[in-house]
Amino acid sequence: MLTRLVISLSALIFSVFLLMGGNTFVMTLLGVNLGLKGVEPRLIGSIMVCYSVGFVLGSLYGPRVIKRVGHIRAFAVFSAFLASSTLIFPLTDSILLWALLRALSGIAVAGCFIVIESWFSAVASNDNRATLFFSYQICTYLAATVGQLLIGFIDPMAYIPFTLGAIVLIAALVPLSLSRMSAPTIEHNERISVKAIIKEAPVGLLAALCSGMLISSFYAMAPVYAIQVGLKVEQLSYFMAASVFAFILFALPLGRLCDRLDRSKIMVWINGLVFLSALGVVFVGPFHLGFLIGFSALYMGMVAAIYPVAVAITNDRMEAQHIVAASTTLLLSYGLGSSLGPLFSSSMMAWFGAQGLYYGCGAIALLLGSYTWMWSLRSRVVEVEDQAQYIPSTAETVGVIAELDPRNEEFIDVPEEEIYPHLEAEEIAQAQASQMELDLPEPELEVGEEESILVPH
Repeated sequence: MLTRLVISLSALIFSVFLLMGGNTFVMTLLGVNLGLKGVEPRLIGSIMVCYSVGFVLGSLYGPRVIKRVGHIRAFAVFSAFLASSTLIFPLTDSILLWALLRALSGIAVAGCFIVIESWFSAVASNDNRATLFFSYQICTYLAATVGQLLIGFIDPMAYIPFTLGAIVLIAALVPLSLSRMSAPTIEHNERISVKAIIKEAPVGLLAALCSGMLISSFYAMAPVYAIQVGLKVEQLSYFMAASVFAFILFALPLGRLCDRLDRSKIMVWINGLVFLSALGVVFVGPFHLGFLIGFSALYMGMVAAIYPVAVAITNDRMEAQHIVAASTTLLLSYGLGSSLGPLFSSSMMAWFGAQGLYYGCGAIALLLGSYTWMWSLRSRVVEVEDQAQYIPSTAETVGVIAELDPRNEEFIDVPEEEIYPHLEAEEIAQAQASQMELDLPEPELEVGEEESILVPH
């Protein structure tokens, strides 16, 4: 059984790696392609924001498709839409069609994540869900990092990179399709009202919104920024990869600080560092590529930490049984922010040039940090010993994976026989083949029958 479980988990993780890596590769590829074509930043932002809108819609309505046709078929449909849209991009220069394709891609990616995350929840138990949860988070960021590095090995203006992206996205279907697990049940994720969160932890809701704006702005417009400041495609890939990978480097030290100090103060410091690193990119980065990559990595490492700290601040003020519901509501706030981010940042770049990306994002961080500081002065203090465990997590999910959160006390184990419904029949068949596992009685023979067997007629 252990071997079977390891194989199943490896298949799931490999599917996540391919899906996330291929998706981030295509996302950056589109930004670089549009930037090299000289498309206006506002138009680029309008195209890229359609992905975020589609992702939110897919998160809300994707489960209906899955319940109707089943997990594997739904995953195949979503993967086909995703790969097809990727292959269509280089066939046309129509802005409207590109926007439509990005929206379809967002819906398809959300649907794929619902399927994968549902399977993760199905195979998890109280003994392994913490490890599985963290493995999922690390896998997504490593895949995103690899996706950025691939940009340095291709010509973004050619057709081949889009074909490569489509191949990787289709390949994500293979490990999951070969899994012998039973299709999991998709539970309806409850949400806590926005009013309830505003009453207890308004900073959490606002921080999730700002986190969505900052992260989506970077993924959508940072490739355009890099092109406008004169980076070569290979340099751009290092710039993007280092920025995405930084979250993994900062996750552990930030986690230790968040479990030892007041988290509202941590949120203030994080946003202060986001603001200062944004200024570093603008004023120090142009002097040397190393400075640019270094400040950008610090910037994104801190930006990626805003959402998990927002979740921790919110959970500190919620009942334990409401953790998953609160996370779902925060994800919707994040989704709204991710839909606004590219529009805001592209407008800032149209007004102030390439550096407008970091001017605007730095201003968002400054406002969030200031509000958090003022809120901390008048809100009730949660003692450090009463704080919930800090969990470094990514918001690039559909929320199903929140069931695995180690803070979720409502998690229920799924019996192994429900995950592998044919397990008992398989074991019996293997035992019959080997004659070692089953203790079967010898058949009784009638008198004279033995001779009839031994002596041929």
